[in-house]
Amino acid sequence: MKKAYYEAYEERYRTVHEKGLRWTSPEPTPVVMDVIRRYGIGKDAPILEIGCGEGRDAVYLLKEGYRLKATDISKEVIDYCRRQYPEYAEAFYVLDILKEDADGQYDLVIAVAVVHMLTEDADRKAFWQFIRNHLSVSGKALVCSMGNGEHAVRSDPTQAFELKEREHASGKILVPATTCRMVTWQEFEEEIAESGLKITEKGMTASPPEFDSLMYAVVSL
Repeated sequence: MKKAYYEAYEERYRTVHEKGLRWTSPEPTPVVMDVIRRYGIGKDAPILEIGCGEGRDAVYLLKEGYRLKATDISKEVIDYCRRQYPEYAEAFYVLDILKEDADGQYDLVIAVAVVHMLTEDADRKAFWQFIRNHLSVSGKALVCSMGNGEHAVRSDPTQAFELKEREHASGKILVPATTCRMVTWQEFEEEIAESGLKITEKGMTASPPEFDSLMYAVVSL
């Protein structure tokens, strides 16, 4: 079966892990804890992470005692997290949110650097709809996307699996190109509104060393 363009990160992770490396920094995303504190998300509150990757935020929250379910479309990266953090292995799950549902509703949904991987309108609509379907009545979702909110950029999804040279902490490395779609603030806000979600707050943040500029929005029902 032909893989969807947004599955290219599976190959990127595999390429890097076979070299004994990790793709991203293990440092957690600062805005995640900022939002948890600001909105009073308690440690007993159910939290769902979409696109947990190598666990940079998931592991931090799990170590802090939060009740987290961490998901990613990539089986490679979920297996990696289970191997690297065996004490939290049961918190990590493979999930394609564009095709599958999670169980229940959550008081916080986190998606850091996920939505910008989706280039197609239908897939982005499905992303926002998944969030809407899995928020508790008073729940919040934190969504971070690459971009500055001023310029729109869209890569060609047919080239997602082509090998490209990318910068890495270990030096230049050949990995699948994957995809990227950065939108303006107007487009971002329209997507959220069309999904039936409301913006509680929005702004710019960063998650060094990977992301010097991230748009973020906290949304609710």
